[in-house]
Amino acid sequence: MNRNLFLLLPPVLFAAFAAIAYIALRAPDDGLPTALAGRAAPSLEATEPLRDDPAPDDATLAAPGVKLVNFWASWCAPCRVEHPQLTTLAESGVRIVGVNYKDRPENALAFLAELGDPYATIGADTSGRTGIDWGLYGVPETFVIDGEGRVTLRHAGPITPEVLENRLLPAIEAAQGAES
Repeated sequence: MNRNLFLLLPPVLFAAFAAIAYIALRAPDDGLPTALAGRAAPSLEATEPLRDDPAPDDATLAAPGVKLVNFWASWCAPCRVEHPQLTTLAESGVRIVGVNYKDRPENALAFLAELGDPYATIGADTSGRTGIDWGLYGVPETFVIDGEGRVTLRHAGPITPEVLENRLLPAIEAAQGAES
């Protein structure tokens, strides 16, 4: 009888593990925690211009209206995945501040020439210092900033249609509602 118990143990353990994994994968993604939530957004003063217009600065973040700060790079495959959603947001009137992260300017500009430029203003973080100040884990990462320059949401990873619908748009609407 002990032998039969040992024969049943691996399938039972596998089934238990599979059930736990299934539940964990189906759980809603609350994103990476951020110590910035509800606080003033970190500075963008260290960013350098990428286009002919000035790089974003602290006044950009403090300007009225909800905005997104999107960290991205031309070498980042998930950044290509999220680009159509950024374009949709920009076309709907959402102001997007781009921060090109640890990239070559010519590669970043070629990326935007190929896929389109959804950024109202854009800067380059060639050293990675700005990313450190923002607590960046990697790219892409997007932050929702309210009209007073406070971080209301951080999303690490690409903005998929599901993330846009279930996470970003509700956060943008909540930040806009708080302004009223």
